[in-house]
Amino acid sequence: MPFNPFEKMKFNSNLIHWYTIYKRNLPWRQSQDPYSVWLSEIILQQTQIKQGLPYYMAFIEKYPTVFDLAQANETEVLKLWQGLGYYSRARNLHFTAKLIAFQNNGVFPNSYKELMKLKGVGDYTASAIASICFDEAVAVLDGNVFRVLARYFGIDTPINSTEGVKQFKALAQTLIPNQNIGDYNQAIMEFGALQCKPKSPKCEQCPLQNNCNAYATATVKLLPVKLKKITVQKRYYNFMVIVSKDQTTLLEKRTQNGIWKNLYQFPLIESKTSISKEELQNLPVFKSFYPDLEFDIHLHNSTDIIHKLSHRELHIKFWILKHNGVLNNGINFSEINQFPVPVVLERFIERFDP
Repeated sequence: MPFNPFEKMKFNSNLIHWYTIYKRNLPWRQSQDPYSVWLSEIILQQTQIKQGLPYYMAFIEKYPTVFDLAQANETEVLKLWQGLGYYSRARNLHFTAKLIAFQNNGVFPNSYKELMKLKGVGDYTASAIASICFDEAVAVLDGNVFRVLARYFGIDTPINSTEGVKQFKALAQTLIPNQNIGDYNQAIMEFGALQCKPKSPKCEQCPLQNNCNAYATATVKLLPVKLKKITVQKRYYNFMVIVSKDQTTLLEKRTQNGIWKNLYQFPLIESKTSISKEELQNLPVFKSFYPDLEFDIHLHNSTDIIHKLSHRELHIKFWILKHNGVLNNGINFSEINQFPVPVVLERFIERFDP
């Protein structure tokens, strides 16, 4: 689409001027330190700033340098990450910290191409670090940027399609200024987050209003376009919360690949549907569960707890198994807070009184 140099300069200058006035005072914006920017970008993937900021502050306080993070053990990192979700981000964060610290002597790659080789770093994160820290001319493309460009240029290609990503990336790249690249990239992202918002955008006070295609055609609410999400799969989880005579319980570590890999949980029995106490006790897997021990069983939550993930909907029951004896390798209830667990288990543990 036609976009002459003057229009491009005006578009860029309007955004950067707006950013100078309205940008949020965020700690990772105080310098161009690659560690701080990288840490913030990993934490903020699929996470809003208001939720991610406390986690960033906790990480930067406990691990002020990449060497500190590299020397931590994974369980500590997962525990500090607990509640943010998408735990593969935390595992990749720790893996990459060790690579940077021990193989690169603490030095981050200084180009988009080399940053893309790091585990857990994709196009957006590599573009952000390369432009903000090293002033490389690469465009960032996140949900906020998609929205600004779709509305301003009136593009209805789905942003979550292969064609859409390619089209928007090419367009975003043509808009990159010759200088202050990091500021421009942060400006267009911040503009989408605060001004050109998904709902109730501030169109009447928008510095880009005069040339905004969506505003002129009253299609602001229709853009950007997204393809329908894939079907959400329902899963039925039954957690066995053992309470022994000496106030101990059992936890197991999830070692298989998945969103909760290396987190801890109460022993889990998965069923095809939501089940009753009698149905649980008749399952072969339950009958093989500590067959030498007798339990007094009752259901903690009368209705299933629904825990929604990106592609799954978990229906969860917590079964309390009272055991009038002592467990081998039991963990005292007062100590289970030391283990990283999925957030739905964390909420249960906080409220549960054995």
